Amino acid sequence: MSELGVLCMALPALTPLQWCALVHPVLIILFVYPVVGATIRLGILARERRLQINPIAPTVPIEHADHGRWVTGALVLAVLLAFSQEVAAAWIEQPLDPAEVPARLLALVVATLGVLAALAALLRASRTSRRLGWGLACWLGLLLLGSQPEVERLADSPLQALFWQSHFWGGVLLTGCFLLSTALQAEIAARPRIRRMHVALNLLVALLFATQAISGTRTLLLA
Repeated sequence: MSELGVLCMALPALTPLQWCALVHPVLIILFVYPVVGATIRLGILARERRLQINPIAPTVPIEHADHGRWVTGALVLAVLLAFSQEVAAAWIEQPLDPAEVPARLLALVVATLGVLAALAALLRASRTSRRLGWGLACWLGLLLLGSQPEVERLADSPLQALFWQSHFWGGVLLTGCFLLSTALQAEIAARPRIRRMHVALNLLVALLFATQAISGTRTLLLA
């Protein structure tokens, strides 16, 4: 048997829960990051078309907006998966009182369905005011789910250094940025001031994606 085969046999097998923990980062790596790259490229092309620098197809701005919606939906789904895995792992490691399980489980399921419903309403709404309302509802639902004691946040106060190293808070802020951009989609296309704010917000998004890659890798290594 080759050395590689011996090494593979010596590696410990992953538990089902550990495999579940990989779903969240795999979704981010295989879908979110590539689509974000395509979204940035389409945004640059849309700007060149608006400034009449590049006579590209008029469908490019629409494709840019569509890619942004895909990233927003994938991020919300990834956050929900991460929360579910952390809660499940904590309950398996330290089981709850059987009397508490039905109420806790029902509350988590209702909150999760509420987040998904708010996301669907955001993507379907046409008026900016309604889109902002649904985006805020979706984000607050994520904060509610993330406030569960089983979810690791490192720190809850911005005055603590650990707060700025938290994968949780970075992810929640990143998702909030995308929800806001999706809600303001029509205003970004129509108002230069909102468009400039969108560009500035995306600089923060780029920084958050980099820090999330670092903190997420750290979390997996320490797990």
